[in-house]
Amino acid sequence: MPAKGHWLLKSEAEDYSIDDLERDGQTPWTGVRNYEARNLMRDDMAPGDLVLYYHSNAKPSGVVGIAKVVSEPYPDPTQFDKKSYYFDAKSTREAPRWWLVDVGFVKKLPKTISLAEIRQHPDLQEMALLKRLRLSVQPVTPREFALIRGLATGA
Repeated sequence: MPAKGHWLLKSEAEDYSIDDLERDGQTPWTGVRNYEARNLMRDDMAPGDLVLYYHSNAKPSGVVGIAKVVSEPYPDPTQFDKKSYYFDAKSTREAPRWWLVDVGFVKKLPKTISLAEIRQHPDLQEMALLKRLRLSVQPVTPREFALIRGLATGA
């Protein structure tokens, strides 16, 4: 059985918070319009992969929970919806440009692990988060995932 992947997904709390995910149980991760992030979801994410749920543009911005990938990748339906902010006139159902996965709630962390705390941790200096601040979908190593979970739980 292959090892599970580990990821960090960013969402602004006012758009879709960890509380929203807890309430809904799961959600399609719509609206990603960056090719690198799209490729990670389409080509590398798989059901069962674990996710650090990150609130961006928050006070403080940081990891607030754990989620998991609960579907295979599939075309993002918002690209075909002319009323959607994420509509893409160049995308067709025969050749979709944008893909997503469904994400399910696992748990809220007992405390937010802030971006500042991550920046200060000597073992997290190579995290994609610190190198690619604006990317909304990022790989995380199993060690980085465990370190951040441990910081939140005191383990």
